[in-house]
Amino acid sequence: MYKYFPHTPEDIAGMLAKVGAESLEDLYAELPREVLYKGDYDLPSAMSEVEVRRFFGRLGRKNRQLVCFAGAGIYDHYAPSAIPQLIERSEFLTSYTPYQAEISQGTLHYIFEYQSMMAELTGMDISNASMYDGATATAEAMLLAFNNSRKADTVLYSSSLDPKTVDVMRTYAHFHGVRLEEFNSMTTSAEDLKVRVDKGDIAGVIVQQPDYYGIIEDFTGYADACHSKKALFVVNSIAADLALLKTPGEWGADLAVGDVQSLGVPMSFGGPTAGYMCSTEKLMRKLPGRIVGKTHDGNGQRVFVLTLQAREQHIRRQKATSNICSNESLMALYVTIYMSLMGKEGLKEAATISYDGAHYLCDKFIATGKARLVYDKPFFNEFLVDIDGRDEFYDRAVEKGFVPGVKVGRSGLLIAVTEQRTKDEADELAALL
Repeated sequence: MYKYFPHTPEDIAGMLAKVGAESLEDLYAELPREVLYKGDYDLPSAMSEVEVRRFFGRLGRKNRQLVCFAGAGIYDHYAPSAIPQLIERSEFLTSYTPYQAEISQGTLHYIFEYQSMMAELTGMDISNASMYDGATATAEAMLLAFNNSRKADTVLYSSSLDPKTVDVMRTYAHFHGVRLEEFNSMTTSAEDLKVRVDKGDIAGVIVQQPDYYGIIEDFTGYADACHSKKALFVVNSIAADLALLKTPGEWGADLAVGDVQSLGVPMSFGGPTAGYMCSTEKLMRKLPGRIVGKTHDGNGQRVFVLTLQAREQHIRRQKATSNICSNESLMALYVTIYMSLMGKEGLKEAATISYDGAHYLCDKFIATGKARLVYDKPFFNEFLVDIDGRDEFYDRAVEKGFVPGVKVGRSGLLIAVTEQRTKDEADELAALL
């Protein structure tokens, strides 16, 4: 009845009797004496709930709360206060897996809504249930392109793809025989790409929008160049930015992947987050993970079920598209509620404020004469500047209560602005130069 309570002496006596032992010492009698711990355990005394809250409150107050201008994949976005309350509702927060459809309707329902929203946000036909994170979702897209091709074994990826994502892709590629080849998407035209694809051996092309440096790139003609030789075109995007940007579907992508952290998920020192993967209908059966569908039961009521399951537990192992046996469903629920509460206009407004704030701060930095924009190209809410005395500036900013960005190379600083940042904060950071 109280499965989380410690066992009582009566419980222990009953279990010992069941296995034919008279004491706990008898239970461990066959273990060598030298491996048994003979001292007293250094356990703290029990605390009441109030004392526990005070204890952790004191620990929490030791942390410095810095104003965050860092991004590079994790962003400080606002999340409505209703989300933590809603995700704890019993129909959503359950220990049951979605495989038991009859008792997992809440979980299946929100995954279905998540899929619907992500498909609309990316402009794609279908979305699977959430993946581990954006990096592994991109690596899975690489494998899908590789497995989709009968002869080609090379996947091209943009040099402005997030380095962390590239590292994960290299790990996956090493054990699956995929050859990775880098190209510069900022300087490669569709004609240049077609020349490389026409040489053969290309299974897929992966780009990022906006790229790692926040730049909005032009992929006009990329999809046609890929499809001319049956290679897949994959676009990795920051999910929140798609509220304003041209969608992967509009670029003609076969697969849209990325991280959903920008959709209100707390930074939490880097995780957990969740990855998304959306595709054309043609590739639906090759997606890893699973897809939830809607149907009706014998009484004509609307119900949700797992429509497609591509994991090795459910089909012949050699036919499985992935060994993914779980997903970040709690994070998928989080972003589903976030998108529901924000709505289309709310997502657009947050993205617009982030865009405007980044350009305002960039102008302030350049005006000091001590910072230079590394890439003179259109950017969204993140930009890379080269700063004189970067490390000294960085340390001074931290001392004043700011995380001023992410260090890149010897003198670069990658700075991100979200709707959370105010004009006063931007002015104060720029003034430190």
